[in-house]
Amino acid sequence: MSSDARLVAEGNVASAPYGALLLLSFGGPDGPNDVLPFLENVTRGRGIPRERLLGVAEHYYHFGGVSPINAQNQALVAALRAELDGRGFRLPIYWGNRNWEPYVEDVIIRMTGDGVRRTLAIPTSAYSSYSACRQYWEDIARGRAAAGPDAPTIDKVRHFFNHPGFITANADALRVALAAVPPGSRVVYTAHSIPVAMAESSGPAALDLHDHDGGLYVRELRETAALVTAAVDPSLAWDLVWQSRSGPPSVPWLDPDVNDHLTTLAAAGLPGVALAPIGFVSDHIEVLWDLDTEASQTAASLGLPFARAATAGTHPAFVSALVDLVAERSVPGCPARALGSMGPSHDVCPVGCCPPPRRP
Repeated sequence: MSSDARLVAEGNVASAPYGALLLLSFGGPDGPNDVLPFLENVTRGRGIPRERLLGVAEHYYHFGGVSPINAQNQALVAALRAELDGRGFRLPIYWGNRNWEPYVEDVIIRMTGDGVRRTLAIPTSAYSSYSACRQYWEDIARGRAAAGPDAPTIDKVRHFFNHPGFITANADALRVALAAVPPGSRVVYTAHSIPVAMAESSGPAALDLHDHDGGLYVRELRETAALVTAAVDPSLAWDLVWQSRSGPPSVPWLDPDVNDHLTTLAAAGLPGVALAPIGFVSDHIEVLWDLDTEASQTAASLGLPFARAATAGTHPAFVSALVDLVAERSVPGCPARALGSMGPSHDVCPVGCCPPPRRP
């Protein structure tokens, strides 16, 4: 048993500061009739043309109009329940989404009615940026306002991009992908592209990131990629590229796009590609469509051997890592585990951290 797991097992859980956990996620449609209303929720206030929504809707219809993210979150809740019980925590787990049922507002209202007074939130995102972090704070604030004066106080776990358990889960998945492509294949890590301005403003405003192009979001992703590579084989060549861009062409977003990069690698004569979506924690639509469908088709058209690594999902090391984060905030003296040079992320986001994007 690790030292921090032992602290949890020996800790007085009854005196832990939290009465519940709240898993925060993006949400997704449960059927074909939900797809367009869901996409309207996602894009509200952004001026996205309806033609674009209809195009994205086809991605969901390709899978029967059902996003796998909801079932994946239910599986994660079940895995967390088992890990928490095994380590001595008797905390109820709630699950709330930003864009579809169960909505965060409704869940926080239910928590309030259940008498929960302090909660620790676990977002399904490992990194720093407006959409990956601060927007979850906005979701929480909206839910607490809806619940009224008796709403629970809600804290959030730190970013876990460099937690050993997250690295282990991704490294194990990468090994499987590498075994499916020829020797000498290149590792290509992917994450969700975001506007360059949003990336550059990610992280605390006072943090000097001038030497780290792309702000804290890109810096953390590069750290994760380097740590996963080191865990598998330090000699591997790798790149970090981007996927799932949704903004207008006039707005600069992080690039290169994964499909463009596959074309470049094929032209360079690479023997194959092992693609690892470290920017995501589950195999939802943006993984299944953008990578397993579009990127896979791009690779096939180029004659480029291609394999996609799994996301962290419910890998035991990842589930254990999330419970480690609960232990850090609940058990006195429990250490914060982190690999690499960046160390553990902040527990409390500073004022002005990851500001919202400017809307046209």
